[in-house]
Amino acid sequence: MQLLAPDILAEARGLTGAMLGTVCVVGIALWLFGWRWHRFWVVAGITLGAGLIGLNAGRTNGGQVMAIGILLAVAAGMMALELAKVVAFVAGGIGAWLAVQWVLPQAQELWAVFLSGGLLGLLLYRLWTMLLTSLIGTLLSWHAGILLLEQLLKFDAVAWAANHMVALNGGVVGVVVLGILVQTAATPADAPAPPAAHGGKPHGRKGHKDDTHGHDEHDHHEEAKSSPWWKRLLSLAKPG
Repeated sequence: MQLLAPDILAEARGLTGAMLGTVCVVGIALWLFGWRWHRFWVVAGITLGAGLIGLNAGRTNGGQVMAIGILLAVAAGMMALELAKVVAFVAGGIGAWLAVQWVLPQAQELWAVFLSGGLLGLLLYRLWTMLLTSLIGTLLSWHAGILLLEQLLKFDAVAWAANHMVALNGGVVGVVVLGILVQTAATPADAPAPPAAHGGKPHGRKGHKDDTHGHDEHDHHEEAKSSPWWKRLLSLAKPG
């Protein structure tokens, strides 16, 4: 399996430098802020995908192509956050299916692998979202970056990618793992629940105790904000 596919590079050679630069910037943003902006990415991705499906369906059936595409994109965009879990389930199942086929080409009962991967995608929603956005961002930025370098350095990017398949696959995997760590470090730590409100003004020793309790809550909040990235990485096992 080639993560940087020469076929995709060959098809994308006709893109302009401005378009390739835009794709590269979007890929880097997805790699950096996949989880922090995950609601935006989910809505934008589902809306764009539904619009493309609507345009293709309208062209095939000979109907109002633009109207079908716009209506389907708007409908999918309004339901995008509700469909996010379904997308996570399907993406997790497909990812597990492809991974098992890559490692064990003769494996049987792949439907069980698909269901297991989908369930893991739901249970580890935050980690799976980080992995998926880091992978997509890396693939987008690397494909666009290689084609930009081809225009600048005048070399055959398709042949170069085919001849360096193993090194490129290893580089993509390493950058994807690094992207998960970067997203974990960039994600704000969960703050503790605020203390219950007390009616009236505190007096005497009771007021002093409440003030001390408030200072303790503030210290706990500051500690949560400054928690190291590896503790946040361990917290990814919690459902999103």
